[in-house]
Amino acid sequence: MPKARVTKIIDGDTFKIPRKVIRLANVYAPELGNRGGSQAKADLKDMINNKTISYTPVGKSYNRVVAQVKVAGKSVNQAMRNKVR
Repeated sequence: MPKARVTKIIDGDTFKIPRKVIRLANVYAPELGNRGGSQAKADLKDMINNKTISYTPVGKSYNRVVAQVKVAGKSVNQAMRNKVR
């Protein structure tokens, strides 16, 4: 399971690590500019920005790695699914 430090939050389900963009698998956060988009981005930022995450790639989409992501042993994907309802 690769590990990396998060360098930038793009939106509520996408972020950057060095040399990669990662999309959270099975998380459908509102787009920025849509209702809830800014809050979803802020939630993800609070959870993982500048932290070391581990991830398991499950696919690719639009030049992004789609992955299951954990921080401190906890699923970021599940936490964001619980927030984005």
